[in-house]
Amino acid sequence: MATLTDAQQQFLDNPYVGVVTTLREDGSPHSTIVWVEQQDGEISFNTATGRAKERHIANDGRLSLVVVDPQNAYQWVSLTGHGELTREDADPQIDRLAKKYLGQDEYPWRKPEEERLKVRIRADKIDSAGFDA
Repeated sequence: MATLTDAQQQFLDNPYVGVVTTLREDGSPHSTIVWVEQQDGEISFNTATGRAKERHIANDGRLSLVVVDPQNAYQWVSLTGHGELTREDADPQIDRLAKKYLGQDEYPWRKPEEERLKVRIRADKIDSAGFDA
């Protein structure tokens, strides 16, 4: 498993959205915007049961994620690997992400019937640009 450098971890602590690409059943790519969390080098994002990301990852866990600095398109981190779906820490995570991205203590669009999922990324490869060597 590939690991992030300290600079890459610090970069991912910023409220920069990511683009995650999963694979549909027919093998075609499906890309969506996600809020990204980095904790001790582990990268994850959040989704809900029944959404396309959950279905795609359950069928084929391969995915990629790219996060780009919105003020400098030449500074970015990209991961390719496999996603692991878990309910563990999913509800607290969506609130942490709401704090990071919206400045709100709780995720404002929570639906009572919705079950949140955390997607842990097991990175096989990490690329980046815009970091000093």
